[in-house]
Amino acid sequence: MPYRFVHTADLHLDSPLKSLALRDPALAEVIGQASRAVFERIITLCLDEQVDALLIAGDLYDGAQTSMKTARFLAQQLRRLDEAGIETFIIRGNHDAEARITGQLVLPPSVTVFGARAGLERRDKGGLHLAIHGISFARPHAPESLLERFKAPVPGAVNIGMMHTSLDGSPGHDPYAPCRLSDLQASGFDYWALGHIHARAHHPGAVHVVMPGIPQGRDIGEAGAKSVTLVTVADDGSLTVEERSTALARFARLDVELDDAMDWPGIVAALGSALRAARRAHAEDHLVLRPVLTGRTRLLWRLRRDLGLLLEEARLTGEAIGTLWIDGISVECTDVPRADTAGPLAELGRAVAAMTTPPASLPGPVLTEADALIDTLLKALPKDLRSLLGDDPAAQNAARDALLREGAAEVLSHLQGLEDGA
Repeated sequence: MPYRFVHTADLHLDSPLKSLALRDPALAEVIGQASRAVFERIITLCLDEQVDALLIAGDLYDGAQTSMKTARFLAQQLRRLDEAGIETFIIRGNHDAEARITGQLVLPPSVTVFGARAGLERRDKGGLHLAIHGISFARPHAPESLLERFKAPVPGAVNIGMMHTSLDGSPGHDPYAPCRLSDLQASGFDYWALGHIHARAHHPGAVHVVMPGIPQGRDIGEAGAKSVTLVTVADDGSLTVEERSTALARFARLDVELDDAMDWPGIVAALGSALRAARRAHAEDHLVLRPVLTGRTRLLWRLRRDLGLLLEEARLTGEAIGTLWIDGISVECTDVPRADTAGPLAELGRAVAAMTTPPASLPGPVLTEADALIDTLLKALPKDLRSLLGDDPAAQNAARDALLREGAAEVLSHLQGLEDGA
């Protein structure tokens, strides 16, 4: 008789809203409830599939802000599994270590929470023997690998390891209990139920190493499909790994090519058509898009000048659909050179381009004035926001130069509109 389980991680229940949701009250309600709604979906999936266990590989919570309301919700949902005879195995991640309620919550008896010392739970189903290993970390930081702390794999059993780890590292994630994929594959275990990195990754083979990713994205940085993993252990010990969608809302970037748009109404029409097609293509209840305008256009100056108007057009389309939201619009178009190369504006444009197009260096007086302005602005911000332009001088200078180039292009676009009478 097979043994089946659902593997998830990085639930971040009641995660605080990001800037997008704070700007839009209706979207704030959707995203604010999404983490709970998705966890309910995961529990329902376990019940519908009649699995034997749910494995949560860390970060149930989202740090120190978690309230007892979050804890009660978690306990209520796990009780649904308990009443159906489904076990839950949990390890604590770095965000759980920060949560004040981590050690206070009373969970149903079918829930096993692994401690800071590696634990081992044995289960038998028919003639199938399973060994579920797990380890939690008591502090938010784990600079060393936890792999060597695990107990040895149990001979004759299907060995499942649960660990919260950054593996070899991932952009946007702090190093946490780092270890090499090759070490996991050589560990003698059959399945590694990982957590911490929010992008899904499945490394199949003799050993399945699975990072399920976050089951619900929270901003455009967590774009794409989100899911959990359903695993079936057959009577012969072989594993079948399936991905099951869970997200209430999908965040996505959307390329909108403007080569054929000859005028402003054409741009608006191309954007609207792309938005409607994207909504039809995705099954999630809600879709949050960031259109990225690409291609060659003579109207690049107007896109820069009137981007706010285009954003409102996109949001009107989203409102008409009802389940489509616009995160913002990015302009990555290239300009089509104008036929008229004479006149003061054309001359100014060439001069600005000569100063701002890499590898040209921006003028020293401009950089000095920009540095002084940036320093004043950063000092006015809270300390935790002062690294917005980077953590080291090189990154800060690169961000400054990019802002100056964008600013110069925007000024020229406004001047172009005045010259054209548009």
